[in-house]
Amino acid sequence: MASSAGPGHGYDYSFKVLLIGDSGVGKSSLLVSFISNQLADDLSPTIGVDFKIKHLTVGDKKLKLTIWDTAGQEKFTTLTSSYFRGSQGIVLVYDVTKRESFTNLADVWVKEVEMYSTDHNCVKMLVGNKVDKDADRVVTREEGIAFADEYGCLFLECSAKTRANVERCFEELALKILEVPKLVEEGSAPVKRNILKQKLEQHTHLGGGCCS
Repeated sequence: MASSAGPGHGYDYSFKVLLIGDSGVGKSSLLVSFISNQLADDLSPTIGVDFKIKHLTVGDKKLKLTIWDTAGQEKFTTLTSSYFRGSQGIVLVYDVTKRESFTNLADVWVKEVEMYSTDHNCVKMLVGNKVDKDADRVVTREEGIAFADEYGCLFLECSAKTRANVERCFEELALKILEVPKLVEEGSAPVKRNILKQKLEQHTHLGGGCCS
């Protein structure tokens, strides 16, 4: 089970995670629900790109996840490679009550990943959101599983509204990232830079200036 750790506690690894998918599928709600441990009310559409940081412990590792939330509107559909660069995890989100949001994953979003993702070891997670609206469901769980199998994704259905499976989504993604040596190596780089920076600062403080 994940537990929040304050920013001052430090961390073992830092990973970048990208949320992509059509506008209105609940990417921002998913993120707010995960970050704040609260139910997400209706949010206004994300304009461009936003990101939030979450500290959590998975197993015995303290992680810092920087989660990028992308706008799904048509004019923002083509993401530049800079958003994908250095991503260890990508979450593809669709709305189980909107067929188009599911078909667009293959027609639009998977192609974006293939075009711009710089790391083929990057872990992908397929998330079917809004399962609280089961009466309006048009995309079956079996279809989600088949898509995940075809494109090599982890798969979960969740509800940002009720928080069902929200934490599990990011925990399972993080666990899978930790199984990939190359991604772990990338994730440890920012930590090493921070340690080096702290040492330099300590050295400066201890050494003082050349004159008093």
